[in-house]
Order: sequence, then structure tokens, then C-alpha cells
Amino acid sequence: MSRIGRKVISLPKGTTVVVKGDKIVVNGAKGELDTPLMPGINVSVDQDKVTVSRDNDEKQTCAWHGMTRALIANMVTGVTSGFQKTLEIVGVGWRAQMQGKKLVLSLGYSHPVEYDPPKGIEIVVENPIKFVVKGIDKQIVGETCAIIRGYRPPEPYHGKGIRYSDENVVRKAGKTGAK
Repeated sequence: MSRIGRKVISLPKGTTVVVKGDKIVVNGAKGELDTPLMPGINVSVDQDKVTVSRDNDEKQTCAWHGMTRALIANMVTGVTSGFQKTLEIVGVGWRAQMQGKKLVLSLGYSHPVEYDPPKGIEIVVENPIKFVVKGIDKQIVGETCAIIRGYRPPEPYHGKGIRYSDENVVRKAGKTGAK
């Protein structure tokens, strides 16, 4: 049996989980999220806890068991407290700023890079080289950060680029020169 799948999810006050046909809907203070219910997976909701079980021990059903439990737990966390990731820009003259809802990045290109965040994502620029991506859906927050980071990934020689605040960029030694 899946170690992740058999853990019980406790629901905070004000959060509800409802199984509607082939969908699981989670409501909370910050909004509503849903995910499809995979075949062979059963979700039972009690007063303040959610239990995920499976019908059989087939390989695919076992994989869906743990995944479904993790998705529900992430949705519960998202609608109660939300998710956020902090990104930093390292580079001389490189900066970020908000123009309306668009994030405008100056990354050493001949033009500014504009990024329009998807629905449900909020970007807060704390200072010109540090900004935070916030949202209730963990997957969309991570995907948004990955897209923004992809404009200038950190390079190993000078360390320039967009990186996560807790990311450790391993630096390489440059050329040693002729002897």
C-alpha cells in the first residue's frame, strides 16, 4: 500500500472537500480548486478529515493512489494559506518591475521581456532584483516561476541570471590562461 496514499488529510476550519462525480472540489478562504478523480480511487470525506483508498493493487492504481492524496493535500494547503516562491535577479543593470498586471524584466537583451501572469497568479516586486510569485494552485505557481526563470537561467561562470531565492548555483572555474 502507498505510504503517501494511506495518510489521512486533516481539514482546517472553513475548508470543505466535495466529490462531485469524477471531480474532487476543495473550497476554502482563498478560493476553489478541483482535480479529476482517477478510476479505481475512492475518496471519503468525514467531519474534518479526508481518506483516499483504492480498489485494487494494479501498478497504475497504486501510482494514482499516492498522487491523488498529494493533489488533495496541496489543494487544501492552497485554499487555506496559498503558495509562494521568491525569485532573485543577479546581473548588473538587470531588474524587474510591474506595469499594471504585467511583469517587465530588463535582462540585458535589446528589448524588455514582458510576462503576463496566468489567471490566479499574483506577482509582487519587493525590490528591483527580488519578486514573489503567489497563488493557490501549487502547479501553476511552479510553472510560472519556471517560465520566468527560463528567460535567463543562472549560468555557472559568472552566476548571472534569474534564480530561486533558496537555489544554490554551483560556480565553475573559468579559463586559467596560457603558461
